[in-house]
Amino acid sequence: MHTMWKGTISFGLVNIPVKMHAATENKDVPLRQLHKECDTPIKYQKVCPVCDREVDNDEIVKAYEYAKNKFVKLDEEDLKALKKEQGDKAVEIMDFVKLEQIDPIYFEKSYYLSPNEGGSKAYGLLRAALEDTKKIGIAKMMIRSKEQLAVIRVYEDTIVVETIHYPDEVRDVKDVPNVPAQVETGEKELETAKMLIDQLTTEFDPDKYHDEYRTALLELIEEKKKGDDDHTTAVEEKPAPDNVTNLMDALQASLDKAKQEKPKPSQPKRKAKSTAKKKTGT
Repeated sequence: MHTMWKGTISFGLVNIPVKMHAATENKDVPLRQLHKECDTPIKYQKVCPVCDREVDNDEIVKAYEYAKNKFVKLDEEDLKALKKEQGDKAVEIMDFVKLEQIDPIYFEKSYYLSPNEGGSKAYGLLRAALEDTKKIGIAKMMIRSKEQLAVIRVYEDTIVVETIHYPDEVRDVKDVPNVPAQVETGEKELETAKMLIDQLTTEFDPDKYHDEYRTALLELIEEKKKGDDDHTTAVEEKPAPDNVTNLMDALQASLDKAKQEKPKPSQPKRKAKSTAKKKTGT
């Protein structure tokens, strides 16, 4: 399993060297976009609308838009230093709480923790303490340039990190439109609804739930792949242009531009005819 992060989890005077691994994976079926006319995959380019050309990554700087079309540019060195300053800190468990005190709306992503070299004993100590007390730890840590609030808990004998949203990242429910305040509910209707819930109540078994759309989509893809050629295509990559041709095109374009910008030669000024009569000698 790929290691995403290495660091130290600490609580009190106990330090646990750990490795972090992604606990979940996205299994959405990736679909590409093709040009309908020639079946070529569509590319997305970074283009400057003012310079009217594609820009490379080394030409791009990061900035924060503090007002409409007004930015504060941030140096990459400053961001790296800030990231290192925060990343060097050990992940310290600040508080211990009960899991049921945290609403699921706060949870974001799950990661497995495994002990790093020399950390097995301390890892086992934290795991046993969390299991016996039925508590979870609240900590802060840096993941992908962002300081995350996180829950430290045990899942099937493995310590898990659950990143959770900060309170200001959870939108106020008062902003949700058209939510009724109080609705008069008939006693008979309510009892019927409760009976239905009781009939459908069972133990949670995650293995009984499947992504039926993903399964059907994969079956459809396989069916079309084995069928007629109208639904399959192969695209050859466009050969890279010859550098000599590129150079000649650039030279010709520069020459044409120079001709257009070259100032026209000025016409010589004509001498004005004198209206005065020449004086003759006597």
